[in-house]
Amino acid sequence: MKRILIVKVTSMGDVIQAQPIVSDLKRAFPGVEVDWAVDESFAEIARWNPGIDRVLCAPLRRFKKARRWEDFRAIAQSIAELRAKPYDVVVDIHGVYKSAIIAFLSRSRRRLGYRSQDLGERGAAFAYTGRFAPPRDRNAWNGMRETVSTALGYPLDGPADYNLRIPAPARPIVDTGGRPLALLFHAASKDDKKWPTAHWVEIARDLVRRGFYVAVPWGSAAERSEGLAIVSQVEGAELLPQLSVTEIAQTIAASDFVIGVDTGFVHLAHALEKRTVMIFIATSRETFGNNVPFRSVSIGDGNSVPPVAEALAAIDHVHSDARALDGHGESAAAA
Repeated sequence: MKRILIVKVTSMGDVIQAQPIVSDLKRAFPGVEVDWAVDESFAEIARWNPGIDRVLCAPLRRFKKARRWEDFRAIAQSIAELRAKPYDVVVDIHGVYKSAIIAFLSRSRRRLGYRSQDLGERGAAFAYTGRFAPPRDRNAWNGMRETVSTALGYPLDGPADYNLRIPAPARPIVDTGGRPLALLFHAASKDDKKWPTAHWVEIARDLVRRGFYVAVPWGSAAERSEGLAIVSQVEGAELLPQLSVTEIAQTIAASDFVIGVDTGFVHLAHALEKRTVMIFIATSRETFGNNVPFRSVSIGDGNSVPPVAEALAAIDHVHSDARALDGHGESAAAA
């Protein structure tokens, strides 16, 4: 096995959580080149992984919305780049039309994808020469690793290794005055995934009492207004300026604690081994959550709004004095 292409195009959390596959492949096939096909919006994430040899990206999302000529030309160029090198195997772990087209356009004679009943779009099945099924007794993130290991016939060795290297900023983005930094990710792609502002205010006040410098990132004008509603009620909390994806990642890398709803940046905090609490309101904690004792906790049943008390108990847990997991050889990340 000399060259493998992994296709996982979106979204942020999924692309982040799929990164351990690269380390798995590098261990299983010494010397193998691993390329990654991703939407341009999330190409930065793949580039943070030094184990990826080539990041193939195109503005697929943007072209779908705007249909601009320059985006079409960028897509055409990315197809030429895709076909510049042959692959021993292409593994599509996305399972929709756009990912299947990428697999089909590659020069590989071996293209693996999900069974029809497991595809996000059943018509994507046209692209594959071989099929696989995700395990039914795993969450989505462990399932992706096991799916690829089973499809390519290698055993999984050890815990997930995300291997993400965030570039250091030229200067610190947040001046905490020497206090540990806590980030609150209140924003979500859908309103039903959001936690009430009053709950965030209580959590922010609690973190300030614990000695944290509390900062709230945002992306859109609506998110800024929601963040301002939180910090305006908490002395010692700051609404951050609008930051790029890389700048937010750098802020997470400098943080000591992250709490947020089910969103990509909280998954990034988990991948960077930050102490993390993730709140599930309308999505499945069992399917998409992260849990590492004394470091990363997911709360909520996916059908209702978790109370503040549940979040406070989770914060207590990840800030326990325990530093090691007896018998497992895995230590909690230091703050």
